[in-house]
Amino acid sequence: MQRYWFGDITDGGECIPFSRETNELIERCRSLEPEMDNFVPVEPETAVECGVFSSREDYIAELRKVTAALAREKISEYYSSGDIELIQMVRMLNELDHVINLLVERGMEWYIVKNPDFSRKYKNMNQKKVIGMMRRQKRSGLSSIAAEIDALSDKRTRLMKEISGKAVEVAPNCSEIVGGLVAARLISSVGGLRELAFLPASAIQVTGAESALFTHLKGGTPSPKHGIIFQHRRVHNADKAVRGKVARVVAGKLGIAARIDYFRGEADVEFLKKAQERIDAVFGGAGGDVE
Repeated sequence: MQRYWFGDITDGGECIPFSRETNELIERCRSLEPEMDNFVPVEPETAVECGVFSSREDYIAELRKVTAALAREKISEYYSSGDIELIQMVRMLNELDHVINLLVERGMEWYIVKNPDFSRKYKNMNQKKVIGMMRRQKRSGLSSIAAEIDALSDKRTRLMKEISGKAVEVAPNCSEIVGGLVAARLISSVGGLRELAFLPASAIQVTGAESALFTHLKGGTPSPKHGIIFQHRRVHNADKAVRGKVARVVAGKLGIAARIDYFRGEADVEFLKKAQERIDAVFGGAGGDVE
């Protein structure tokens, strides 16, 4: 027997029509799992002869309605997963960083024109201090623009906190190991929590260091030992001699944490305790207590 979205056709050619109700047709489409090896495509005329539809146009109109409803449902399901919103939030944060840095650089070039005796070492100065200097340029458009940059920086800070909070909801175990912001950046970089969960630890370790990795592969330069996870305090604070080892252990624990987050979606206290102890032990190697 062949099963179609509008009804069944027996081996003897008898047609058993299904309901004409759109919601019931949608539900039937969800339940159908035809074996494609034996599937026989059907013509609209067959459905018309079956008595389900009055004409070919009626068949196509109903089919369009059902498939559009199923597509809307799938899209809604896709966007309802928290990591999709998290990815967009991280991308917005990256864009804000880019815009703020560009505006500060342009603003300082303007500031130097108005103050030629100013040292060009502003790139080593705290960004907040640089913006403050520009804001003190009274009776100048520069002061007004600096105020806007300052406001944008405040919005960037609020977004960063929001991302950390969202990451704790989406990936509680990853966030506990490396912090919400680093976890969010990792998820954004690989395209989602599912993608992160299926990555090997070695790939997680160098995620974000793609340029250095390809330079290593093409030019034989030293291989990168860390990517985004370098932003985690226990990696960038580690002694250089053990930093690669710390990054490797953190990446290994992150791989397990991502799988727990993806498949279970809740914090595993016992795992987190053991993971933190292991990372702390390797990090302690900087002081001579290498495990």
